[in-house]
Amino acid sequence: MPGLLRGVARTAIVSGTATAVSNRVSRRQRGRWAEQERAQYATTAPPTSYTQQPPTPPPTPDMTDKIEQLKQLGDLKAQGVLTEAEFEQQKRRVLEA
Repeated sequence: MPGLLRGVARTAIVSGTATAVSNRVSRRQRGRWAEQERAQYATTAPPTSYTQQPPTPPPTPDMTDKIEQLKQLGDLKAQGVLTEAEFEQQKRRVLEA
């Protein structure tokens, strides 16, 4: 019986030691992986596609462009190319744009 007890005790010790070593190795490996992930995410910049930029407003026509168009319309009316009604219609179109 003493030989049987000695064998059971030795098996229990070996098994317990193997479990403790395995658990320690697993914890160390998890720690290394976590450190690698932290280092990886610390060095990478966030993607720019996630940042939303405000929409750009449509370009407003410059007032000098409108004045130039009105002068051209006035010249066409003075030359007789445009009637009074056509001139007023085109003037409204230029001013509303």
